[in-house]
Amino acid sequence: MTATSRTQWFAVRRELSGRSRWLLGAGSFLLPVLVWCLVSYVPFIWHPQVLIEQPGSVDYFQPGMRIDKDVFADELSHARDAHTALPTGEAVNPVYLPAPHEVLRAFYTAFTTPPASRDGVWLHQSLWHSIQVIFWGFVISSAIGVPVGIVCGTYSAIARLQEPFFEFFRYLPAPAFGALMVAILGIYDGPKIAIIVIGTLFQQVLIVANTTRKLEYGLFEAAMTLGTKKFKLLTHVVIPGVLPDLYRDQRILLGWAWTYLIVAELVGTSSGITWYITQQARYEHFDNVYAAIMMIGIIGLGTDIVLAWLGRKLFPWDRTLKA
Repeated sequence: MTATSRTQWFAVRRELSGRSRWLLGAGSFLLPVLVWCLVSYVPFIWHPQVLIEQPGSVDYFQPGMRIDKDVFADELSHARDAHTALPTGEAVNPVYLPAPHEVLRAFYTAFTTPPASRDGVWLHQSLWHSIQVIFWGFVISSAIGVPVGIVCGTYSAIARLQEPFFEFFRYLPAPAFGALMVAILGIYDGPKIAIIVIGTLFQQVLIVANTTRKLEYGLFEAAMTLGTKKFKLLTHVVIPGVLPDLYRDQRILLGWAWTYLIVAELVGTSSGITWYITQQARYEHFDNVYAAIMMIGIIGLGTDIVLAWLGRKLFPWDRTLKA
């Protein structure tokens, strides 16, 4: 590797070529997958358990049972000393760490396997239900938080009146309001949406207000010199000026909303992707658990990629949206 190529890795804010961006982006996923493969397929790296193939003379061993290596070694030693049938098995990881190929297979079988219980739901139904909860929670949060944040970022007196309370409230854990939301909104989707709103609204106001304050003050002076009224100052100066940054903030906050989904879906009736994950974990179908968790990440990342592409089309002059 030449000195020039080494320097490129640490170039400050240098715009990457399309090929470099794709290669580095792929590498960010391939490296963790490589570690996962090594842990799963190379026995001497970890594999702390033994999967019993033949129980031999050990009466409590059963084919398919997972036993810690030290326990298996003790029983094997006792069987040798007693000159009885020896148990056999292969080194494996715990059941909660399935191999990559098992999770990959679960991406298909999870959609085609019927629910384990009669009252259960299919994976695609759980995903769709969770997406609706996220959508409405974030829409309601943005409908309130964005206008309030812009106003607070523009007018200092209103900011001082509102932001101290918002600063206080954002430290309150949204799940703590679960029981209260169930009492007010019932046991269905209402409290779930409310928790997502509570978890994102106050953060959203503060972030949008801070973004609005970064707008060049010279634009305000020029507009006010020309006689721009208060309302037009917002609609003709502030909003157009902060729109690219505001769009980027919403992309980040949407990911924040996803982090509240699991907690929100534990409130009220059991439904959505959280219910599916809980049910699969109960039956120790951890390949389905990993697949469902990764599906959440894929949906979130896919949404963000689409929004990033749309942002580059809407705001081609903003270089920060090209990252």
